[in-house]
Amino acid sequence: MGQNIADHDRPVILVVEDEMFVRMMAVDAIEDAGYATVEAEDADRAITVLGERQDIAVVFTDIRMPGQLDGLALARRVRTCWPDMPLILTSGHLFQDDRDIPLATRFLQKPYRAAALIGELDRLLGRA
Repeated sequence: MGQNIADHDRPVILVVEDEMFVRMMAVDAIEDAGYATVEAEDADRAITVLGERQDIAVVFTDIRMPGQLDGLALARRVRTCWPDMPLILTSGHLFQDDRDIPLATRFLQKPYRAAALIGELDRLLGRA
C-alpha cells in the first residue's frame, strides 16, 4: 500500500489518520480511483513526510488525532508552509462551518462515503 515507485505518474495523496482501519479504507478507495498514497498515522509524521517529499498533491487528514498537532494544527501549518497545497479535512466531531477550519479547505463529515472523498479529490485535481 502506498509509496510504490511505479506511482510517479499518479497524483500522490497524503492520508493522515490515526485509526488504522479507517486509514486503510481511505487508502484503498483512493488507490482504486487511480491515485497513489502515502500514509501518516498522525500530524507530526505528516509534517515530516511533507518536508521529505515534493510529490504530495493533496493532504487528506482527520482532525482529532493524538500527538503534538491535531488535524486543524496540521492544516494551519500546511497553509503556512505549503500555501498552495490542497487540503481535505474530515471529522465525526466537527462540522464544515466550524470557524477553526482554514479558508479554502474542503471538509468531509465522518462517516463519509468513498465516492464523496474521490469526488473531492477529482475536483481539487481537475479530474471532475
